[in-house]
Order: sequence, then structure tokens, then C-alpha cells
Amino acid sequence: MSGTGFGAFVRRAHQAGELVVQPRMGMSEPARMRAGLAATRAAAGRTVGTITLDSYTRVGDLESAELALLEGVSLNGYPIVSHDVATTRQVLDGIHGPDFPVQVRHGSAAPLDIFRALMTVGLDASEGGPVSYCLPYGRIPLHQSVDNWSRSCELFARLRDLGREPHLETFGGCMLGQLCPPSQLVAISALEALFFHQHGLRSISASYAQQTHPQQDVEAVFALRRLCAELLPDTDWHVVIYAYMGVYPTSPEGALGLLGRAAELAAATGSERLIVKTVAESVRIPTVEENVGALEHAAATAARTRRVADDGGETQTYAEAAALVSAVLNLDPDVGQAMLLAFQRGYLDIPYCLHPDNQGRTRSYLDGEGRLRWADIGRLPLTGVVQAGESHTVTSGELLESLSYIRRKFDSAAIEGTPGRALSEDADGASADTGRASGAAQSGAVSPAPP
Repeated sequence: MSGTGFGAFVRRAHQAGELVVQPRMGMSEPARMRAGLAATRAAAGRTVGTITLDSYTRVGDLESAELALLEGVSLNGYPIVSHDVATTRQVLDGIHGPDFPVQVRHGSAAPLDIFRALMTVGLDASEGGPVSYCLPYGRIPLHQSVDNWSRSCELFARLRDLGREPHLETFGGCMLGQLCPPSQLVAISALEALFFHQHGLRSISASYAQQTHPQQDVEAVFALRRLCAELLPDTDWHVVIYAYMGVYPTSPEGALGLLGRAAELAAATGSERLIVKTVAESVRIPTVEENVGALEHAAATAARTRRVADDGGETQTYAEAAALVSAVLNLDPDVGQAMLLAFQRGYLDIPYCLHPDNQGRTRSYLDGEGRLRWADIGRLPLTGVVQAGESHTVTSGELLESLSYIRRKFDSAAIEGTPGRALSEDADGASADTGRASGAAQSGAVSPAPP
């Protein structure tokens, strides 16, 4: 394994007993972007930098991005393709390096220009995936996204010929942000990681977004780690946890409590990296200072959380995820083609996702303990794995209640002064709080969260 690059940095931090914490940060003005990276580097804790791209670049509307730069209009991220190479190198100069890697985050189903741009300026880390950056974010056909990502991965992998180790993170564990049972998040994350491997990447991270029940989340992360170990034996891989990506608590205490539970989840399961969220998530784009506060709070929480032992037992989450992965891989030796066939046949089917290439037959619900369960498995290959008789009709009112479940729980706990017990103190998960949800359109579609 290479000793340099994003993956190697995370591996060294993990070996030293530290969780790597990372913001979601992107500003179109070079000076502000540089200041954000510098502040992230200076934060207490083991940090890595983020350059999140703007929406125009994400969808390939480079003309609008360039016009905004000419007119001095602020964008909601850094337009790395439209800024000239010298400008971006100045943003990174003296900040980015072996002791502070920087990842480009973008959300694009057609990312070839983005990969060309980040490689040109000397960066070697990004994220996304052919499924996770297609179904939630637009209407581009899935087969086009798979083709775009195949070519992008192969281009990115060429950095290895230059002595650099490119790192790619799947976004598959964050599909729509919420109300997708953890087993399918785990399966898609593992499948996208295997897709990256098939196209030449050897430094990979698999994602999982904090959901609605702490013990179910622990089971999911252990299932993901087990699948990665099985599927990627010759790969430098790690797991990245996302703080809850749905309807966020409105109170500072509730937001910090929820972030703390995400940090505990990461540390307790031996995960190597955490993407944080801030106290401002429910109302506006956070400031640099708020991001730094979130990084430091997460790092401090993780440092005092003890690890939970994985007994290697066959959990329900692992059984479902393994069944999904096995069924998909049996469809075609090419992972990209296998995933296409899986969506065509309903072997993969995201609840409440309206993309035309998603069958939309599955449904999920929260049970009385806050666990995410299948209300309808549609054509998922889970017959005999999901217990018969578990079907559940989900009303529109119940869906809306579920989407705001975490906000209500953590804001209520903040008012009562009882933010919940740590994972390391709550073996059965009966009273801890963890989760993530976005919004829902009146049609019942769940809104995607940005990367």
C-alpha cells in the first residue's frame, strides 16, 4: 500500500487511535475557500479538508458557473472546473499536503471534467458513485451515469502510474439521506466500492449515514465492514460515517447532541472517518467557525468513546445486505452492468425515490423502537430473509412523522436536558438517539441531501 495520499493519512490516524473528522465546505471565492481550508487544518483534532463544488458544476452547466465568476456572483460551492488552474493551486498552496489531504465533493452523475480538473491541480481524493450520484440528484438515466463513472474511475486510477494513490469514497451509504433500511444502504455502498475496484481504484472508503436507531446503526456499520473485508481483500479501505443527513434539530443543544451520537457511532464501531454537521444545519449554510466547532466537538466526543466489540454474529442487517449483494453480483460479472440489471428487475429499489430507473415498489417505516424496517420489499431478493407478515401500510401522515422523528426526539431531549446516553453506555440501544431524515414533497418523494 502507498504511504501517501488521502487513504494513507486516514489509516495512520486510525492506527494512532484518532478519528478523522471532516466538514462539508465549499465557497466560490478563492480567498474564502482558502480561509476555510486553513481553519479546518488548524482545528483541534485530526482533520482533512473539503472542497465542495457548486450546483452548476455538478450538473455540467459550466457556462453559468463561468458567467457567475465574471459577474462576481457567489455560488453555493467552489467551481473547480471554471477557476483557472493557477487560482486553485494558490488556494491549496501551503495548506494541502501529506499532513492535510483535501477531498473534492461534488454530487455529479457526469463527473469526468471534475476529475480532470482536480487531478490537474494536484488533488487525489473525491467521492460519489454511479448509483448514489444519479438516483437522488436528477433524471439522467442510470446507464449513462454508470458509463460516466466507469470512464471517470479509469481516468482517476491513472494517477497510480504517476506514483500517486487516488482515493475514492462511495456515497452509496447515504441514499436519499433517510428512510432507506440500513441493509440496502450497506449493500449499495459495498457494491459501489467494488465498482471502483473493478475500474482500477485501490484506495477506497465506504460510507454509511447515521439513521434512526443507534443499535441498528452499529449492526449496519459492522455489516459494512464485514462485506468490505470479503469483497476488497487487496484494497486499502476504510469506513466513513455521515452525521444524520435529514431534518436536523433546530436547537443548538439538539444539533450538538445528534452530532455527538454520530461521533460515538464512528468511534464505537472502529470507523475511521466522520463527516460532521453543525448547529446551523436546520436554518442556513454554516459559517467556517460553526464548521470548526462541529469538528472539535466530534473529535472530543470520539476521543472519550470506547469501542464496541463485534462478536461476528449474523445480524438481520448483515443477512439482508449480504443477500442483496449476492443477488446483484450473480446478475453479471461486470459490477456496473449488474447494478443496472438489479434496478431493472427490482433487486435494488430505493423507498420513496422517484427516479425513472427506480421501480419504486418498496416502502419502509419506523417501528415503535425507532428502527427502520421494510414495509414492502417489492421485488427485492429478500424472501425468507425478511420475516413474512411484516408488511405495513405507510400513510402520508406516518411518512411525514417519520421524516421529522429525529428532530423531534433531539429537540425534545434538549428542552428536557436529557440528550441521551452514549453508545458505549447503552448496549441495547433502548434509550440512545441516532438518525437522519430529509424532507418530503407532497407527492411523497423524499428530497435528496447535498453531498
